[in-house]
Amino acid sequence: MLVHGFSATKDDPALVAVAEALCADGHLVVSYTGRGHGDSGGLCTLGDLEHLDVEAAVLHARQDADRVVLVGASMGAIAVLRHASEADPDGVVTVSSPAEWRVPRTAQSFAAALLTQTPPGRWLAHRWMNVRLAEGWTGADAPVTLASRIRAPLAVIHGRADHFIKHGEAHKLFHAATGPRRLHLVERMGHAYMPEAIPAIRDSVGWTLSDEHRTDLVG
Repeated sequence: MLVHGFSATKDDPALVAVAEALCADGHLVVSYTGRGHGDSGGLCTLGDLEHLDVEAAVLHARQDADRVVLVGASMGAIAVLRHASEADPDGVVTVSSPAEWRVPRTAQSFAAALLTQTPPGRWLAHRWMNVRLAEGWTGADAPVTLASRIRAPLAVIHGRADHFIKHGEAHKLFHAATGPRRLHLVERMGHAYMPEAIPAIRDSVGWTLSDEHRTDLVG
């Protein structure tokens, strides 16, 4: 299952490229447009209530598959971590996930905070990005806390060239996990479903479904 990040949809070309690559490996792929995005109803909560979308999609996927691996990028990674911390998927792959609720000191992160946390920013997101954002913040557990609760194999993928969320966050997720885990740092990869991420995603999905798991670092 592929879960998109903020401002994307299931039809985003970057997500479709990942889906096509996984299909070429023989996997069935399910994706959807999350709440508050595109034609979907509801409001975007930046990865908090999005775990309910993941849950619904998992129930649908299990009608056709005995095993389900969750792959989420950025905000989508937060959603799959939250679902996996409460459920029992067969594997989890995060791409460009933050570990803590802290805005990195970058221009891109500062702009994202203004966009999502202020009334003018939310208006712009609705007007120009077709994203409807909820107001306020729930104080939900940070991704690093969620990772510590996951028992399924967890592969953490992050780009060394990610200027939005630094790859140090990936190390925190990796070290917090208590089950089988893997950290894959990708050279020249930016944020989320970049072309450079596709080989790492394909490899990580295969790793989660393998009979043997090692705790290791790739890249």
